Amino acid sequence: MNIASRLPLRTRVMAWFSLISLVVAGALAVATWHLSTGYMIGQRERSAIAQATGNARLVEAQLRRGPDGLSELMTGLGAEVESAVLLVDGGDWFSGGNRVDPRRLPTAFLDTVRGGRAAHQRTVLDGVPVLAVGLPLPELSATYVEVSPLRELDRTFHFLSWLLVAGALISALAGALLGRWAATHALRPLRKVTAAAADAARGDLGVRLPVTGDPDLVPLAEAFNDTAERLQQRVARDTRFAGDVSHELRSPLTTMLNAMAVLHRRRAELPPGPRQAVELLDTDLRRFRRMVDDLLEISRGDQDRSTHELVDLAELVAAVTQERGPLPLDVDAHPWIVADRRRLERVVVNLLDNANRHGKGVVRLGILSRDGWARMEVDDAGPGVPAADREHVFERFSRGSPADRDTTDSGVGLGLALVAQHVREHDGRAWVAERPGGGARFVVELPEVSE
Repeated sequence: MNIASRLPLRTRVMAWFSLISLVVAGALAVATWHLSTGYMIGQRERSAIAQATGNARLVEAQLRRGPDGLSELMTGLGAEVESAVLLVDGGDWFSGGNRVDPRRLPTAFLDTVRGGRAAHQRTVLDGVPVLAVGLPLPELSATYVEVSPLRELDRTFHFLSWLLVAGALISALAGALLGRWAATHALRPLRKVTAAAADAARGDLGVRLPVTGDPDLVPLAEAFNDTAERLQQRVARDTRFAGDVSHELRSPLTTMLNAMAVLHRRRAELPPGPRQAVELLDTDLRRFRRMVDDLLEISRGDQDRSTHELVDLAELVAAVTQERGPLPLDVDAHPWIVADRRRLERVVVNLLDNANRHGKGVVRLGILSRDGWARMEVDDAGPGVPAADREHVFERFSRGSPADRDTTDSGVGLGLALVAQHVREHDGRAWVAERPGGGARFVVELPEVSE
């Protein structure tokens, strides 16, 4: 797997938008640079050639009249064009304006002009870019050269180059922002699917995606909704089947329990072998009865909200603990909640039974109020729940490690599943964490009613 594939999709989209914007802006910047610099240089060269041609005629006319006044003319021309004006006559040379040694000019340029052909060339003298224009004066056996500085043009080129580079970088940044915006809007339907799938995973099988008019999203929404509908129907059938089977088992189970009660009362009259068989059968029947009761509880489905009432969580927990003997109850607050009292009592009982079966007893039962949530904490003295198993303990028929269970355990692994289901039906949440000092801490949070 390469590095690019490990990057988030939004980052990859931003990078591609930024790269494409940079390439396009860079190509436009290069084209603009070549066109604009070529045009400006061409204009400057044509202007310099025209001016040098006019000045060369003045010098030629002055030489025809005589050398007198040539120095003043050269000085005046040099001051007028702010450049160096050279007249090379044989081996001698005359200059006006800025003094420039003709030997510093490119040899090929001077040879071309001396050969009788006009020429111009850009070069650098003393770190200053200049344009040299050479015109032959064949009738006088002389050469006229005019050197013009290109400082302003060079500054313009520098400014233009920085402007184009900045424009390309800004375009790349704008492309990244555009890519982020496009990715955010393009991934919005995916986020909705993810949220809906997460709700379905938490047990809300009634979640559906809205079918919009976007033809690209309609198949996705319809496929998800069809899958969720089929899953909901399948779960409803399974739940109904479990409820029907459990209900049908109650009658023969009651008969067997009554018969077992008679045998158990007369077990002293039985020989050792049958007596042991009766004890084993009694244990399995009690476990069977508990499983049937739990299956019936699970199969009841969503809770009827009409049975909800205002409940003091601390008082409810205290009432449950009184029936089970003294427990280390730690009441920090008396939060009020809207709940089904029967199912909430079942939550407390199942958590206490789980602590006794798997956690070597309850060491603390805390009632707190935290940030709008009524919180119940059940701490045990067991070995704790490994981090990898903390989500699975609330699944159905999850009984933990056999080494951590009581030898008389008659549970079937539905107690914590019922806790999770009842808490979820109350719009709450349940999880297990590590208790400070060792052991497990089972936590239930329910929405608190503000006074």
